[in-house]
Amino acid sequence: MMKEETTDTTGQQEAGLDHTPSARTIHDIVYEEAESELERPSGALFWSGLAAGLSMGFSMISEGLLEAYLPDSEWSILVSSFGYSIGFLIVILGKQQLFTENTLTPILPLLHRKDMATFLNVGRLWGVVLLANLLGALLIALVVAHTSAFDPHVLKAFEEIGKKAMEPGFGTTLLRGVFAGWLIALMVWLLPYAETARVWVIIIITYIVGVGHFSHVIAGAVETFTLAALQQATWLEVLGNYILPTLIGNILGGVILVAAINHAQIMAGKIRS
Repeated sequence: MMKEETTDTTGQQEAGLDHTPSARTIHDIVYEEAESELERPSGALFWSGLAAGLSMGFSMISEGLLEAYLPDSEWSILVSSFGYSIGFLIVILGKQQLFTENTLTPILPLLHRKDMATFLNVGRLWGVVLLANLLGALLIALVVAHTSAFDPHVLKAFEEIGKKAMEPGFGTTLLRGVFAGWLIALMVWLLPYAETARVWVIIIITYIVGVGHFSHVIAGAVETFTLAALQQATWLEVLGNYILPTLIGNILGGVILVAAINHAQIMAGKIRS
């Protein structure tokens, strides 16, 4: 009896030492989460997506507040960009629906099944979440621009953030969107086994997105919608020169560079075994 207990303890210790998950394990966890999300009704997805769009406003607000009170120096972006992570922390830890996270999760069941029913269900999830996210971003932008919640010098900082987002041309914005979509989808891939490091994974990845000025369709929507609401850009310019190329880039980065490649490595492993 004592021998059996010793064996069990040893096995538990060995299991504890073998703590690094395989790519297959991470894939299966993300896949199960995706199946759960695809089963959610459109109403639940909409309200969760609306909450996420509103929450992403805190990325611009936090970054703008830091910029407004930091000295005008080249290094200030290295500090203010930490504010960019705040909206993502709220959304991800609060389990709210963010479009760019869904460029990975629901794509895995689609790549497995490759049927029209799953394709249409993914399209439903994408459409509802994207619409809700953008609506939330619009609402927070209108509040920021048309109320006295923020001092004039803070509004000026928001304006500069929006102008910086709108500065590149269509092609550059699209390419930066690929990098942002790639990083956010990678973050989703890393989170299942991040455990106590979850907060740091979110902060570090999104900090890189912010400091690199990589285009994120929802965080950037808050910035550019605010710019349009302040009448510093037209709504058509915002939609055509920022939202559209960023959306395309985020989808390409998340679907092709993360979902498809990680799915391919899992399938290749199955074939070899």
